[in-house]
Amino acid sequence: MLEKFTLIRGRAVPLRGEDIDTDRIIPARFMKALTFEGLGQYLFYDERFDERGNPKPHPLNDPRYQGASLLLVESGFGSGSSREHAPQAIKRAGFKAIIGESFAEIFFGNATAIGLPCVSLAKEDLERLFQAVEKDPTLEIAVDLVAKEVRFADQVVPLTLREEAREALVEGLWDPIGELLQAGELLDAFDRKLPYPRRAE
Repeated sequence: MLEKFTLIRGRAVPLRGEDIDTDRIIPARFMKALTFEGLGQYLFYDERFDERGNPKPHPLNDPRYQGASLLLVESGFGSGSSREHAPQAIKRAGFKAIIGESFAEIFFGNATAIGLPCVSLAKEDLERLFQAVEKDPTLEIAVDLVAKEVRFADQVVPLTLREEAREALVEGLWDPIGELLQAGELLDAFDRKLPYPRRAE
């Protein structure tokens, strides 16, 4: 059974900057692996490490935000190339949801298809959330996909998420291939009822 995303709680990493593209999220040289395993360690690699692999100042390297499971971003996140490695790297780095102002269309679709909700807030609400997290990195945030709201401190702000994507995440229907695999027995039973001749097993 696919995971159902109704309420996601956690601390957040604030990542400032508009139109952060997929080339920055996961540099192309780390996309040669045959699977997505281990991609999380290369998330924003060129912005987090120098040519010798030494850490640079970056929110993801900041010990105050270690263990956070939500990523705060601004507008146009995930623009650029359509590489599905970008949301994979984010999810495999331990993030359960992304909160931002807006997302690139293909990135949004790729993220939804792997169970990584991308929810949008109004610009002023998002800024309040950024400031709250930057002031208190231990702040817990609740992303409620059923009530369609984000809760933090004493504030409740509405979120927006394309309805078909929200329903798929809430109902656990976000992975079409997974759904087909889970329905294997039903498909086999349906196939046996069809009138065309079958080859010998």
